[in-house]
Amino acid sequence: MAFLDQHPELGYPVVAGLGLLVGSFLNVVILRLPRRLEWEWKRDAREVLEEPEIYDPPPPGIVVERSHCPHCKTPLSWYENIPLFSWLVLRGKCRHCKAPISPQYPLVELLTALLAMASVWRFGFGWQGFGAALFSCYLVALSGIDLRTRLLPDQLTLPLMWLGLIGSLDNLYMPAKPALLGVIAGYVSLWLVWWLFKQVTGKEGMGRGDFKLLAAIGAWVGLNGVLPTLLLSSVVGAVIGSVWLATQGRDRATPIPFGPYLAIAGWIVFFWGPQIIDAYLRFAGLK
Repeated sequence: MAFLDQHPELGYPVVAGLGLLVGSFLNVVILRLPRRLEWEWKRDAREVLEEPEIYDPPPPGIVVERSHCPHCKTPLSWYENIPLFSWLVLRGKCRHCKAPISPQYPLVELLTALLAMASVWRFGFGWQGFGAALFSCYLVALSGIDLRTRLLPDQLTLPLMWLGLIGSLDNLYMPAKPALLGVIAGYVSLWLVWWLFKQVTGKEGMGRGDFKLLAAIGAWVGLNGVLPTLLLSSVVGAVIGSVWLATQGRDRATPIPFGPYLAIAGWIVFFWGPQIIDAYLRFAGLK
């Protein structure tokens, strides 16, 4: 790690390459994890209701099964599965059936590589940089799943929370107490918003996965970072959500996943929270 810190001209290409590889894996998680969870929920529901067994083969696993074209189901060769570059060489089309390949694949790979490089640029090539990259990868996966399915699986939010708390035991980013209080404040704050909205309207304004995601982010940004994350996510959601509704011709009653906005705000606060808070205090004349 010290060598890479001294020679960033070598470190950044290595991190970028690893980021592309991890981004390719995150695409698999985004596409396959919700299907696996849905299959497991249906199987468990049949057992609880004591319904007869039916033939329902499990969807592809996340690690073992090879990648394949979603249209013609042809397994991909290694040279068709090189992150970002294969999509560019194939011009976004399957080599076998010529069906278009979703731009999600290169976008997630490129985004993950950029976030990984930003992590080591901000925190160095040591454990802090590795932790920041890991935090970023979780947020990418959760955002992708929420955008596609409006789900924020416990299988991702809870490990993200525990990793933040474990890191705080060694003061990786902050002491344990602010991290734990950040978890509590993150969960309770959105639960209160959900509860008040339900009392007033009789409807649920957000999913419970949002509570857990903000709690997980709270473990990484601490108590002082929860409120800026919540406020910034509201601003980001209002701007991007309004633009999306306008371009899609939807009305304001259309449900919009809130997880990606929490992820964007949480990432920004995690990287530059103290500077943002300090700038605001100076702007408001409180410092």
